[in-house]
Amino acid sequence: MRTVKTHCPYCSLQCGIELKAGDRPVTLQPQPDFPVNRGGLCSKGWTAAELLDHPDRLLHPLVRERDGDRTSPFREATWDEALDRVVHGIQHAQEKYGVESVGCFGGGGLTNEKAYTLGKFARVALRTPAIDYNGRWCMSSAAAAANSMLGIDRGLPFPLEDIAQAEAVLLVGSNAAETMPPAMQFFDQGRAGGARHIVVDTRATPTARGSHLHLQPRPGTDLALANGLLHLAIRRGLVDQQYIDARTTDWVKARSGVNAFWPDRVERITGVPESQLHEVLDILATARSAMILTARGAEQHSAGTRTAQAFINLALALGLPGRPFSGWGTLTGQGNGQGGREHGQKADQLPGYRKLDDPQARRHVAGVWGVEPDELPQPGLSAYEMLDRLGTAQGVRALLVMASNIAVSAPNANHVQRRLQALDLLVVSDIFLTETAALADVVLPTAQWAEEEGTMTNLEGRIIRRRRALPPPENVRDDLTVLKQISERLSRGQYFSADAEEVFEELREASRGGIADYSGVTYQAAEREEGVFWPCPEGAEQDGRRLFTKSFPTMDGRARFVRTDYREPAEAADAAYPYLLTTGRVMQHYQSGAQTRRVASLRMAQPEAFAEIHPDLARRNGIESGDEVELRTRRGSGVFRARLTDTVRPDTIFVPFHWGGRSNANALTNPVLDQFSRMPAFKVCAVAITRPGPNPIEENNVMHSTPRFLQGVFGFAGQGLHKPQPVDPALAFTVPAGKTAQALYFRGGNSSAELITVVLTRDGRPMRYFPIGARSDVHVPLRVVEDLVGGTVLELHLAAPEEVEGTLVVDFGLVEV
Repeated sequence: MRTVKTHCPYCSLQCGIELKAGDRPVTLQPQPDFPVNRGGLCSKGWTAAELLDHPDRLLHPLVRERDGDRTSPFREATWDEALDRVVHGIQHAQEKYGVESVGCFGGGGLTNEKAYTLGKFARVALRTPAIDYNGRWCMSSAAAAANSMLGIDRGLPFPLEDIAQAEAVLLVGSNAAETMPPAMQFFDQGRAGGARHIVVDTRATPTARGSHLHLQPRPGTDLALANGLLHLAIRRGLVDQQYIDARTTDWVKARSGVNAFWPDRVERITGVPESQLHEVLDILATARSAMILTARGAEQHSAGTRTAQAFINLALALGLPGRPFSGWGTLTGQGNGQGGREHGQKADQLPGYRKLDDPQARRHVAGVWGVEPDELPQPGLSAYEMLDRLGTAQGVRALLVMASNIAVSAPNANHVQRRLQALDLLVVSDIFLTETAALADVVLPTAQWAEEEGTMTNLEGRIIRRRRALPPPENVRDDLTVLKQISERLSRGQYFSADAEEVFEELREASRGGIADYSGVTYQAAEREEGVFWPCPEGAEQDGRRLFTKSFPTMDGRARFVRTDYREPAEAADAAYPYLLTTGRVMQHYQSGAQTRRVASLRMAQPEAFAEIHPDLARRNGIESGDEVELRTRRGSGVFRARLTDTVRPDTIFVPFHWGGRSNANALTNPVLDQFSRMPAFKVCAVAITRPGPNPIEENNVMHSTPRFLQGVFGFAGQGLHKPQPVDPALAFTVPAGKTAQALYFRGGNSSAELITVVLTRDGRPMRYFPIGARSDVHVPLRVVEDLVGGTVLELHLAAPEEVEGTLVVDFGLVEV
């Protein structure tokens, strides 16, 4: 048995973990001292190793029984047969339709080495411009904004730990308490030290409920809000004119663009009271250090780039970027969402964040690759634009998909599924038979995160080592090997390597001199230093963890203001579709749910898709909690379980996007694109709601008993270890008359630096005690001792040392029979 230090496969935090590896299965625990998570993990991270030997895992290549007939069943095949079918399909498409008829679609979860190789494979092996990836739907608006104004796109230009030192934080469109719980320790630490946090979110999320001030705008109006705040800062004389004069250009453009955003107009557009606008400025302008952080809630819109730019305008006007514990940043989402957008799997990009249409960049990269610059194709279409044309005369006819479940995650998903079905050849590399893989001609089983070497770049720009703890199953191959073997069959194998470190060494050279310069990074340094921050040119003397302290990486060293004219969301509510729909994530699931829906404990905690509906909206439509409801937009419909809550606006419905089938949220979403980033408008569209017939949502989601969950994220202040106190009304449950209940499990997380105890009470008397260590988690499966009969009142209380403050994460599962 050996211990291997590596990183969680899920979100952009890339929390440090340790795998105890020997015989399968492996066991997992957090690294106690990795600076990003400091010994913490979320429920997804704790259960990540369960997927390595999951019974659904793909262990052999799959091909259709009848080649070219997707109505025929899959059968297992040898690798030679599967790859021969792939190469034959590629060659047939290119001979019949041209080289541009073959495309690649990548993912933000690929290692740097695989993302780099996939981009190179498209341009050198396939010689096609048709490549993009799902990160286009995640970070592209923030990236476009940062590049245009700050000269560089690194999600956080400072370490995550700096958040704890900021006296004020404006968090826009992020529910970090549920989407990246280990990061909340830095927010908690800041608040414990007196920091004031402001959250802008259309829902009163756990993150919002823990803040000093919550602004709840109408979906799609964040741009007006940002412009209004800048207008107010100018009007009240709160801008830092000395900073503006010394470190920026084009101030007059931004200033003239917000002249009309008077507070009363902003209140009418957004629904945010004028008094709250003033309070935000009071907090940001008087703090000695302040951060403005944006995320997908603000960016996944048809004006997402302008929205991110507007908040950068505000940060620059207040003189924040480059000051200690201050600035603007964006919270990257996917595991390698940062590195994945730097090294060539975007349609217009070459490694090092170079532009594909830049002659100098083409010469440099072509020289590293050993090809002529003229051999490289020009930029192709963005992700949705490529998918929208699949199988058409002008579009891709053969597509290779890696690390992306686009049948669930693409906007206007029903249309995208039809386009996938129109392809001559669809090849999917994945670990499970996802909704996308189920549509394929050939499915290739790939190695998982613990079975491969490589690097990832987290949300801070920290390049870290992913280390192999065990080999993949016997007939499973990693993506680097597969890309090389396909290239060999295309007589281009001499340009590719299947060795991750060799690939990284080439990546270093290809990125040299680029914006995302990795030339000074080695595997050894990434391990030794707990990650290396880019940019890191070879021989660099300065640590790159904090940017903009002296200048910006622009031609003149100055940041640029941008005029950000407001426009309404692309789709407004009307008589046919009278409400607004917004989408997002929940704590237990990740992205399309292809992995987390297969983890028993996560699925038990969140077993089915739901719609959060305000009680007033529900009452107007005759809907009760627990009803199945049908949501309809101009693109499609879906069926969800109604959850009535006043944490959502009365004009808005929220649904998570982790399910496919009849509960696919993206069957509803609007594919209209941002003019700069080509980001779809995932976060707002018009919707109607009705009650459907009695059909169940999905057969595989039906449970024979009724699960009940007491869960959430709650702030606490200790009254003493011997004085347990109720935490929140949400953590109480009365067994209905005529029913019985049984406790199944308890999960809890503690962000504080002290031991706390959660007490399960039955009719007011202690029943079980669950101690949770400092900055730790517990998972306690509960054995049934007796039935809890109708009328029994269960409640969770908390005991913590006096004056200790922190955040409690609770997930307590019961079953009602």
